[in-house]
Amino acid sequence: MLKDLDIFSKNIKGKIKFNYSLKNHTWLNIGGNAKIFFIPETLSELREFLLYLKKENNNLFIIGAGSNLLISDNVQNRIFIKLGKNFNKISLTKNNVVIAGCSILDKNVSNFACEHNLSGLEFLSCIPGTIGGGIRMNSGCFGTEFKDVLLSVQVMDFSGRVYTINSKNINFEYRQTNLPKNLIFLSASFKTNKKDKKEIEEKIYKFKEKKERSQPLRVKTGGSTFKNPKNPLGKKVWQIIKENVDNQTSFGDAKISEKHSNFFININNASFKDMHDLINFVKKKVKEKTGISLQLELEIVN
Repeated sequence: MLKDLDIFSKNIKGKIKFNYSLKNHTWLNIGGNAKIFFIPETLSELREFLLYLKKENNNLFIIGAGSNLLISDNVQNRIFIKLGKNFNKISLTKNNVVIAGCSILDKNVSNFACEHNLSGLEFLSCIPGTIGGGIRMNSGCFGTEFKDVLLSVQVMDFSGRVYTINSKNINFEYRQTNLPKNLIFLSASFKTNKKDKKEIEEKIYKFKEKKERSQPLRVKTGGSTFKNPKNPLGKKVWQIIKENVDNQTSFGDAKISEKHSNFFININNASFKDMHDLINFVKKKVKEKTGISLQLELEIVN
């Protein structure tokens, strides 16, 4: 297979890399070497690549911006696909529907909508990651989630078949959907509504200001580590962690952010084990002291 892919790589616009370090493709700056790392630039390249890998589909992982991923050192048998620049185009229909490629950053879609005096996507300005990742985990903030604005998503399954899924046929839950793992999200359509541009800009500014005040920025972090759990007092997960775990806790270069207790930071050169140990320590402490079982929002890739 590797020989065939080497030949294939010489006849495409995309890039194929072997034994490729993933560190620089995650915001935590942690991760081992992938067996294969593929960046397709066209649908046909993506389909052909998938056909080469029929027997290894279980080892495939689709990576976006890597903003909520903790990748193990032990991924030498895994194959990663990251959609190329031709999958980050954006357009607008006559009915004010925004169509965005799934590799485009969320904040760029928010900016595009703002430039066209379209409201509804302001919350995307504060969500790290790509449109594809946002759909996969039904990302949200400040009272709005992807489920509230998504109309449909175009996908390719691992057999190379392309089709569209209406959002009405997706079961959205808190930070997850029922969409199968063997789907690659290609593009998505979003509903918007006309509004005065100044109002949209003010809303985006307030969101960003709130994020700046409450979250650590310009550091190596995977964003929210745990989901907000149901609890009798209705406390957010950062409050629960802050009250039950010393915020000076660290394992190697992995530590809890002093600004937001649900953000864990790689302060220099943390290993996968450092971050994984910190996650498990916090889960254990919270369980012992409160009885609450924390569920990860961060995705761990082994």
